[in-house]
Amino acid sequence: MYLQHFGLAEYPFQLTPNTAYFYSRAGHREALDVLGGALATGEGFIRVTGEVGTGKTLLCRLLLRELGEEWVRAMIPNPALDPESLRQVVADELGVRIPADANAHTVLARLHDRLLQVAEAGQRSVLVIDEAQVMSDESLEMVRLLTNLETERAKLLQVVLLGQPELDRRLAEPHLRQLRQRCTFRYELGALPREQVDDYLHHRLQTAGYRGRSPFAPAAVRQLARAAQGIPRTLNTLAHKSLLAAYADDAPAVEKRHVARAVADTETAYAGWFGRWGQGRRTQPGDHG
Repeated sequence: MYLQHFGLAEYPFQLTPNTAYFYSRAGHREALDVLGGALATGEGFIRVTGEVGTGKTLLCRLLLRELGEEWVRAMIPNPALDPESLRQVVADELGVRIPADANAHTVLARLHDRLLQVAEAGQRSVLVIDEAQVMSDESLEMVRLLTNLETERAKLLQVVLLGQPELDRRLAEPHLRQLRQRCTFRYELGALPREQVDDYLHHRLQTAGYRGRSPFAPAAVRQLARAAQGIPRTLNTLAHKSLLAAYADDAPAVEKRHVARAVADTETAYAGWFGRWGQGRRTQPGDHG
């Protein structure tokens, strides 16, 4: 399609979370630093929330990649499971063999033995759950109970919950207050600031092998920024479609008319200015909102 036309080695705006395209100047770098600091202090629960398309899954992958060898990692990308199934998945992720006829008590005992084994080897265990807003109350409570496993000095399992803003609203409900009180660190992934959109586009283009001045005209960048409203996934979709439109016109650069076609073809795009965008906000220990 447009790869040869624009001198690209690969498509720069694919939606698959790819850590090679990590844009470190956005809020994700701060989020990673917050997560790393919270894990280092032994916090039981840490949560990160953000709107659809702000890069939570990419953050998951970056976190798991950056953790050192002293960490035993468990990752659950789709936790829409009943408590028993979720407990089995956690055990499997941590390398625990569970008999087919095992009951909940046996599974918990095997998990406890495995976590103790990890701790005695001088390592630590972390469970990262993406899309946590889809979990049932019972499954959230099961995960909370897992963090009760501890030694005299530290928790045997730390948990990172990532989800959409609905997760915050869920945890604000009175019957989940015990879990909310354990989330002593929280981070909100914000939208990409308007002034960084041009740099973000150029970063992805360069990562994909592009060399030279940006193929996006300044007016096209402004139009993309307005339409995407700072949501990286929407911005990627619009940029990809805009490059396709420019290629179809055999144009050397992406102009406003190409972005307009992309916007018309994208349901998540906005045609106008909808207010200021903020960056991620860090909350301090003790803010359980």
